[in-house]
Amino acid sequence: MKPILKSRRTGFTLVEIMIVVAIIALLAAIAVPGFLRARKRSQASRIINDLRLIDSAVDQYAIETSKKSGDTVAVTDWTNYLKKDTVLYATGKDILGADYGPQTVDSLPQVPSTSKDALSDVTDTTFWSPYN
Repeated sequence: MKPILKSRRTGFTLVEIMIVVAIIALLAAIAVPGFLRARKRSQASRIINDLRLIDSAVDQYAIETSKKSGDTVAVTDWTNYLKKDTVLYATGKDILGADYGPQTVDSLPQVPSTSKDALSDVTDTTFWSPYN
């Protein structure tokens, strides 16, 4: 007489898989807003850094060309004093696509209003200081 072997199937049931998917969806729902907030905050920091670079570039241009306080500096002039092959050098725009425009000697560059509005949910007025 042959012994009867029971073939036992192992695996996950549909309910178990659905529970795992629900847990992953819950974790994603919690994490995604934090990631989006961090991304916007880093964009705002990038704009602040760009403004520092622009201020320095305008000062260098003014010194080398003997410009006086209050003179306007065109975008093509101050971008020549930035690192080559960067987005700011190539376009004169911020990370969100807003134009920084011409600058004035001995005046701090300003945050583009469209970028300030787009990032207002992650920044306050003190964040933009002294460029606001």
